[in-house]
Amino acid sequence: MFSRFPVSLAFALCVAAPLSAETVNIETAVGPAEVPANPETIAVFDMAALDAIDALGITVAGVPQPHYLSYLDDAAATAQSVGSLFEPDFEALAMIAPDLIVAGGRSSTQVDALSRIAPTIDMTIWDGDYLDVAQARVRAYGEIFGKQDDAEALASALVAKTEEAENAVEGRGDALILLTNGGKISAYGSASRFGWLHTALGLPEAYPGLESETHGEAVSFEFVAEVDPDWILVIDRGAAIGNSGESAAATLDNPLIAKTRAAKQGQIVYLDSGPLYIAGGGVQSMTHTLDEVIAAFSRDGN
Repeated sequence: MFSRFPVSLAFALCVAAPLSAETVNIETAVGPAEVPANPETIAVFDMAALDAIDALGITVAGVPQPHYLSYLDDAAATAQSVGSLFEPDFEALAMIAPDLIVAGGRSSTQVDALSRIAPTIDMTIWDGDYLDVAQARVRAYGEIFGKQDDAEALASALVAKTEEAENAVEGRGDALILLTNGGKISAYGSASRFGWLHTALGLPEAYPGLESETHGEAVSFEFVAEVDPDWILVIDRGAAIGNSGESAAATLDNPLIAKTRAAKQGQIVYLDSGPLYIAGGGVQSMTHTLDEVIAAFSRDGN
């Protein structure tokens, strides 16, 4: 890739800001890493990372576009565009000369290339226990930016919110997590990227044993009718990425879904899909989703 870069860009990479004299050791998605302490210029290619870094009050210099999430508009407003979540703009990165680049999730395949510009860490959250990993990530950012107390407060608040949601769902029946994409639907189980809604909250699965695929297990409306869940938690992929196609509500507006207990009891919950789909594992994202779960499951006063 870099063999095609102009000489001026290659020179810019060579004279990019040097490593900070001080470093900290943190845990990343691929193991321990030594990174600059208190980096002044940061580029972020993962929305869960931007979510957590923003929650700590840290200003970033570079973010991908589009970033999709309105609650991160302020964080992105003063930053330079440095490409997309999948394709970095290496020339733009060289111009801002970051001290640290944070990648993860959709941008994790670019870590090696990004590391040629500046120290780069992979902070993917798609694997493992989301609640534990989310806390670990925000604490790691606290170490990097000297915000340990703030990070601990965020982690503790997330645990408290999770416990509140756990109390709200207790004894309320089982649930099926569905993602809609146009007219198609996929189901997600406890081992999936959205599975923390089952595991962290103790929310029983309406259909245990779903495959732990990144894009879920494709299912039919007949499948949902046969499973007959007490609750259906819906994530609208199109809405999450700004597509104007068929909405989740339109997709699920059919006789087979209408016959489920969830539909009859008014227990189909359309979650705010952007935070959950784009920034899953971010402390602000998770807190927002937990608030939605608490509101939905407490609707009748439980």
